Amino acid sequence: MAQQLAMVIDAAKCIDCKGCVAACKVANNVPEGQFRNWIKHADVPVMPGIAGAKARFQPGACMHCENPTCVTACPTGATYKDPETGVVVIDETLCIGCGNCIPACPYDARFRNPVTRKADKCNYCPERRAAGLPPACVDTCPTKARVFGDINDPTSAAGILYRKNQERLTRVAARTDTKPNMYYIGDPGPEAWGREAVVPASMVAMKESAPFIKGIVALSGLGVLAMLGRQLFAGSGDPHDSHKEDSDA
Repeated sequence: MAQQLAMVIDAAKCIDCKGCVAACKVANNVPEGQFRNWIKHADVPVMPGIAGAKARFQPGACMHCENPTCVTACPTGATYKDPETGVVVIDETLCIGCGNCIPACPYDARFRNPVTRKADKCNYCPERRAAGLPPACVDTCPTKARVFGDINDPTSAAGILYRKNQERLTRVAARTDTKPNMYYIGDPGPEAWGREAVVPASMVAMKESAPFIKGIVALSGLGVLAMLGRQLFAGSGDPHDSHKEDSDA
């Protein structure tokens, strides 16, 4: 089974220290005023002196969705879901900075990097992963609210939590269901802030018609090859025939 790198989060452990946000910015050179991850606060303020009242904080970032609408919105294929890791990736060499993918994310997890002029978002710190380290936000969390790993691997930390809390796992709900791969144990904190994905109709039509267009191109290619073959065969007669006609004359 292929990997599905994901985060399993216990929002009740989050103390809103912002360590994860700061660590991400440093590790990934995130420009000032932009963020790859966040902590959302509960909409209802905590009332001092009320028994049982407790602030709720929700760590979040790119959800690395199962059905990412940002992929549908990308005209160049720069944004894609890695079949080996399940991570939604941005290939900067293919990104043209059009910005289609930004409103297409119902969690507002993307932004246009003002330095590179390319789309930017959480990528689970691939350089750190290559060195055997977890993403910076996970590594720096003092309460270990964020747990990262392959949820398809029952021996990984994330996989263990994922299986142990199956009945309690929740996800942030957006009006467009992209099946996010960020899971919360129990109460996820602020809810219903996910919006509807905005994908250009032209991109949807292009993606849906892609198989048909490929078929037309393939048929056109076969036609060209057939014409070339006819020309080659037509010109491949016996060269001695012309000499024979000259001698008969």
